[in-house]
Order: sequence, then C-alpha cells, then structure tokens
Amino acid sequence: MFKILCSTGALLGKSNNRDYKLLKELSTKLTCDGFEFMMYTAWYEEVEALIMALKQMQLYIPVMHCEKHIGEAISKGEFDEAYRRFDINCYIAGEIGAESIVVHLWDGITSDAHFENNLAAYGKLKDIAAKYGIKLLIENVVCNQENPMKHWCELTERYPEVCFVFDTKMAAFHSQMDLLYDEAYQWLWMDKHICHYHVNDYAGGYKEWEKLRTLPIGQGHIDFDRFFEFIHKIGYNGTFTLEATALDRNGVIDIDMLNKQFEFIRNAMEKICRSSCRDRKKL
Repeated sequence: MFKILCSTGALLGKSNNRDYKLLKELSTKLTCDGFEFMMYTAWYEEVEALIMALKQMQLYIPVMHCEKHIGEAISKGEFDEAYRRFDINCYIAGEIGAESIVVHLWDGITSDAHFENNLAAYGKLKDIAAKYGIKLLIENVVCNQENPMKHWCELTERYPEVCFVFDTKMAAFHSQMDLLYDEAYQWLWMDKHICHYHVNDYAGGYKEWEKLRTLPIGQGHIDFDRFFEFIHKIGYNGTFTLEATALDRNGVIDIDMLNKQFEFIRNAMEKICRSSCRDRKKL
C-alpha cells in the first residue's frame, strides 16, 4: 500500500528556528503516514542530540533528505568535504530508521556546470550509503546548464543500478513532466529506477527561476489527475512526499492546508483504484 509522507522541510524553517523538537507535537496533528526528514547544516553540531530526539518521538521516517549543500560541494570539486558530510547524513538516516536517502547530486549556483564531477561522485556516495544499509536516491534537481532528464540518462548509462526520486515541480520547471509518460522513457519505471516521488505544484513556465517555489497541489498548472492515474497504471505502490511549504514568516504552520493535501492525494489514488476495480469486473 502506498504511503503519503510529509517533508519536515515544509514544517521547519528560519521563522521557527528549524526547531526539530516541534515535530513531536506537529506529528499528532498531521494525517500523513510518516515523514521525509530534511537535514540542515545547522544540525551538524548536534547530531547525537538530534538522533536521540527523533528516536524518542518514534516517528515513521522511511526517507531522509540529505543536506542540500553536499551537491554544491560536489559540483565545485570539494569531494572530501562532500563525502564527510554525506557519511554523517547516512549515519543519521540509519539511526532514525530511514531506508532511503534523497540526494541533490548537483546544486547551488554551480549546479551542473561541471557534471563530470557529479557523475564521478555517484559511485562513492553509493558505497557510503551501502555501508549504512541505505538506498541512495538521486533527485531530478533543476539545472543551470542542461536538464535533469539528460543527467539521469547519463547516470543510468554509467551506473545501471541507479535509483531516482521524481519531483513534479522540478520536472515541470524544465517542461519535462510529459517525459514521465513518454514511451521513450518507460525504462524509468519498468526497470524500477524511480523509487520515490516528491509531490508539489509549479506555476511558472520553462525555467522561470523567479517562480520556482514549493507550492501546494492546485496552486500551479501540473495535471495531477493525469499524474496519479499514470502512477496507478504502472503499479507503483511506494512512497510519495508532499513538499508544500506550510510555514509562514511568523512561524505559523498551516496544518489544515497540509491535511487537505494529504486527503487529496489519498482520495485521488483511492478513486483511481476503485475505478480500475469496476472496469476489471465488467470484463
């Protein structure tokens, strides 16, 4: 059965001091099935305290999102620092019970300008993740130079076992949502390369940087009816993470909005399942 997760990045930010201790109370108000835990640089100085707090909360955290600056360090060729930080992220993931870790293999202003660095680093990252029993997932992060689907193809050519997380906003930003449904890219799901999905909307056009925001479903133009119908059609039964930002400048979290988003995803999938069952009975 599919699981709907909430990104902790939707809950924690500057306006509430990224206080991870808030997750205990928030988890009692949210109707998601679990969480994707987002790591921040400020927490490297309190790793053990972070782990202890999360363990005591007993949250279901099947996926962890790696600290994003690691990808930027790789892009710049700062490999030793990137691997050191990634090792810490994998250690945390293992301790809190995560099965997978999401990585921005390229990021920041440098982005994919030196993609040979990012391509070469994947093998080392995979080895580090494997040491902790964690599955490595590469996200279709937005690019300054090329596009994420091209880089996914390059990664798969060199590392046939690579696994991905498909982010709807990132794909729409590069006008690549339709590629998910294209027969030319069916190997992505037929060979089970896509192992997780990030669900969020996008209201801009092709590479409109000023509109690259993490929006709730319905505030952009992505066709989510088509998306969820396709997800059901291919038999995907894994995890989705909602990434809609719910935190305002005053530190107030829009719990109601998030729960409505979880309900939308759950209803969309269940409606498609019921329709599919009725169609099979008619045959």
